[in-house]
Amino acid sequence: MDLTADFFTLFALPKAFRIDLATLDARYRDIQAQVHPDRFAHAGEAERRVSMQWATRANEAYQTLKRPLARAQYLLTLAGHDVQAESNTAMPADFLMEQMEWREAVMEARDGGDHHELEHLYHRLEDDLRTRYAELGELLDDRQDAVQATDRVRRLMFLEKLLREIDDAIASLED
Repeated sequence: MDLTADFFTLFALPKAFRIDLATLDARYRDIQAQVHPDRFAHAGEAERRVSMQWATRANEAYQTLKRPLARAQYLLTLAGHDVQAESNTAMPADFLMEQMEWREAVMEARDGGDHHELEHLYHRLEDDLRTRYAELGELLDDRQDAVQATDRVRRLMFLEKLLREIDDAIASLED
């Protein structure tokens, strides 16, 4: 195993957005079984340090590849495309209007204590995200269109944040 290998190579997976998550899970468990620091508790300092580096690398790779947004960002990085999440926040006007409408609906439901409406918004957004991730898979895996995929990733970052906000609003009503 090579500590400098990309995350897909580490898990012997194709460099693709659409991956088999069950295979990822199984390979992660296999690697952890081989490199977990507990297995090296009685080994020398150097072996323990290498085992910790491997365990850390495997954890980082697994956390990145199991989440679709992080996996897409990582694929784009490997392809030499910076998502520029912090520096490039420009979005098309229609997308921004859609975001404002979503946020207004969430705020109204939260302020009105409407748990049912928040749940409804959450599920609508989840459906929208599934559609958008399918489109992203097509852009990354089928068309290799990194420019369009970068735009979609940036949009998905907004939508994932909104989903977390809806989830937080639901949780706050349950407290």
